[in-house]
Amino acid sequence: MLERLFKLQANGTTVRKEVLAGFTTFLTMAYIIVVNPSILSATGMDFGAVFVATCLAATIGTLIMGLWANYPIALAPGMGLNAFFSFTVVGGMGYSWQVALGAVFISGFIFFLLSIFKVREWIINSIPMSLRFGISAGIGFFLA
Repeated sequence: MLERLFKLQANGTTVRKEVLAGFTTFLTMAYIIVVNPSILSATGMDFGAVFVATCLAATIGTLIMGLWANYPIALAPGMGLNAFFSFTVVGGMGYSWQVALGAVFISGFIFFLLSIFKVREWIINSIPMSLRFGISAGIGFFLA
């Protein structure tokens, strides 16, 4: 069943390799489970609620990428944007976290429209491959 669904042999992998890769990815990203609620609770948000939302968002996003898109990418909330949200928008500019969250919703809707109309794809494809590799390596070194 797994071979038919994910085409493991055609992609040069095995169930063991994929499980090990998934476990390694989880260990690399697990810090976000505590750090994200810590950052967002500085705005007045409930730590427990943000903890649950972080876990659900990462789980649902990763499952959609793996099972529906068949793309082995783990997703989780972006820490840079959360720090900007908490310390600049709410802390520095003085907006309430509710208003700032409304702005996040609007920006997400705009991003959705950019994705539907292939603008996002055009932007990504305009980045040279060597720069894409460099960005990936830099993020990997940062996380390590």
